[in-house]
Amino acid sequence: MPGELILVATPIGNLGDLSERAEEVLRNADAIACEDTRHTMKLLSAKGITGKRLLAVHEHNETNAAAGIVALIERGDRVALVTDAGTPGISDPGEVVAKAVIEAGLPITGIPGPVAAIVALTISGLPADKFVFEGFLPIKSGNRRDRLAVLAADPRTFVLYEAPHRLLNLLGDLVAVCGIDRRLSVSRELTKRFEETWRGTTGDALVAITEPRGEYVIVVGGATFQAVETNDDSVAAAVAALRAEGMSLKDAANAVASSLDVSRKRAYDLGIATSAQSKTEGKITKL
Repeated sequence: MPGELILVATPIGNLGDLSERAEEVLRNADAIACEDTRHTMKLLSAKGITGKRLLAVHEHNETNAAAGIVALIERGDRVALVTDAGTPGISDPGEVVAKAVIEAGLPITGIPGPVAAIVALTISGLPADKFVFEGFLPIKSGNRRDRLAVLAADPRTFVLYEAPHRLLNLLGDLVAVCGIDRRLSVSRELTKRFEETWRGTTGDALVAITEPRGEYVIVVGGATFQAVETNDDSVAAAVAALRAEGMSLKDAANAVASSLDVSRKRAYDLGIATSAQSKTEGKITKL
């Protein structure tokens, strides 16, 4: 009989958030795959769990490690997979291993628990009925702004992760793309002793947050009809951005029409015109 892969959510700061079920799985697992063995050892030690086989699974070796985990499960082992904090696969290793196990036709399940994005969203004061989780944006400013342009046109709240040394650059890009009046919340050190959440506008955030420390979750309010320009250039740019993400022209036009409060026909026609212009410019360049 094959074993099983169990994705186990672990605390994002407060050890008291490890569920009884998660602790039981870790205690009974034949092996524990972890992002950082030293970090996981501290968690296990705090719960009195000893003598466990630990397997390092991080962003640099996940593909190779997945094959070894599949082999363990095939021979009947129960393998628990954890990351340093939160739920595996959510901006953390785990997705590659889970996919490999599924493709091998082996059992997989998950133990729910902490997710920093959800905690920050629920305390942000912003709409949480529909939202987009984006995680970490591209490091280069140009690529980051391009992605923000797509998110900024969406009426749904969106959630970002950012490291302290890049937070101020991100806030500057948010002002450039969303304007100074977009509502947002900025949370740091969630569930820890010095947890803090700042709420206000994009413009005020640049003034209020001067010395970033800790890991951040940024929750940004969705676009409103008054906050987004609806001239032909902005509509065409929004459609082109969604097309670049792999969306069909029809779906991109529908999404832009909904978020910018313009007609679907207008968005579709501008999308066609932009596509035709790009092809013409490409031919001229080749000549």
